Amino acid sequence: MKLLFPLIRIICYTLCWLYFRIEFRGLEHIPRQGPLILAPNHTSYLDPLWVSLPFRYRLRYMTWERVFSVPLLGRLIRLLGAFPVKLDSGDRAALRQALIYLRNRETLMIFPEGGRTRNGEPGPFKPGVVRLALDAQAPILPVTIVGGDKAFSPLHRFPRPRKIVVIYHEPVYLTPPSDRAAVKTYLLEHSSRLQQIVASGLSVAASQTRG
Repeated sequence: MKLLFPLIRIICYTLCWLYFRIEFRGLEHIPRQGPLILAPNHTSYLDPLWVSLPFRYRLRYMTWERVFSVPLLGRLIRLLGAFPVKLDSGDRAALRQALIYLRNRETLMIFPEGGRTRNGEPGPFKPGVVRLALDAQAPILPVTIVGGDKAFSPLHRFPRPRKIVVIYHEPVYLTPPSDRAAVKTYLLEHSSRLQQIVASGLSVAASQTRG
């Protein structure tokens, strides 16, 4: 796997550059080492691939279990570090595995929306990503994927050659609330904060396009 991963990464990077004209911004915000949680908006089955391309090491992905049944893509993302999660129920096994990865100082990607958007706008972020970050004492790196809904949305059967921009925002470092009674409010507030950061990347990209 150590020899196979660099080759797969180079091939995927080249294909994404040629087909999607992929562009990365904010790479200086990526910490040099873990633990780290990547929290992108969710537009496409290809989101994990697009977000992970700048990383020279294998990431861990919490990915919807049905994606693994997609021909070729399921095998590819498993090679790249994906592991399944059941979205229709609380998957405690997946959460335990995610915590193990983070405590081993690895980088984990989670889509806080759960499912993919159908209109390009980030949906409500679930509080699980904030709780996991607190439990693992890991920073969260919000990530905005621009153009994914136009390239390969749930409405498309095949990817289309549309430009993709991936924006890495500044890491969010969390301090646990001192009052246990305030934990629920804390989780909701910081989940909303993450959503706003990710959504701000869409606004910036749109204004630059108009300009």
